[in-house]
Amino acid sequence: MRCSVVTDPATGDTIIIDGGDEPQRIIDWIDAFEGPGPNWTTGPENASAAQERALPKRRVVALVNTHAHFDHSGFIPALREHYDVEWYLHPDDDFLQTLAQVSGRRYGLELPEPAVADQAFEAGKTYRFGTLELRVLHTPGHTLGGCCLLVQVENGPDHVFVGDTLFAGSVGRTDIANSGGDFDLLARSIHTQLWPLDEDTIVHPGHGPLTTVGHEKRTNPFVGEPAGAGGTYGFGKYA
Repeated sequence: MRCSVVTDPATGDTIIIDGGDEPQRIIDWIDAFEGPGPNWTTGPENASAAQERALPKRRVVALVNTHAHFDHSGFIPALREHYDVEWYLHPDDDFLQTLAQVSGRRYGLELPEPAVADQAFEAGKTYRFGTLELRVLHTPGHTLGGCCLLVQVENGPDHVFVGDTLFAGSVGRTDIANSGGDFDLLARSIHTQLWPLDEDTIVHPGHGPLTTVGHEKRTNPFVGEPAGAGGTYGFGKYA
């Protein structure tokens, strides 16, 4: 699972996206670097790349989530306690928090008591966290409250953090119990919310390699142009 850490290089203001696992590792990585540069392949595994440019010490200003499956949100309480900041989640995923501990135990994880989000994401709204801005794209299908989070960058490609909505060459599962999964809804979400973005927008999935909007539109066998060749959920159906 990818935890993404987005920092404004001018101020050090930082948001943590999907900090659902290994909270101490995330905390140690953020606190260890007085001057990491903007690192869009975010995460503790990319620590060496983060030292390429200097910037002010990181200051975490918010925790945000693309969705509330336990691997993305299970250890949010530890991060919230450490940084004393608010946690943002779409309200349609609130119910998944009640299932987090049971889901975690299936994988041998003992999770803390479920958290309750401090703030509810609103579809289409742009949020300002310190000096960072993030636009919420509601993309249900993997879960009812699934969202993609767009960070627009001046003089560079934008970045969209998609959780488990879209992967490089694939899409999120829609058959996970008690999540409200719906493939038709997921495909519609991708076509209406992600495909209109600039094609060079960098896509940060919750698992697996990075990709771009344009590449997935052209090649994704589930929701891209290849699916249009006789596929049920072909490119353009939901435009």
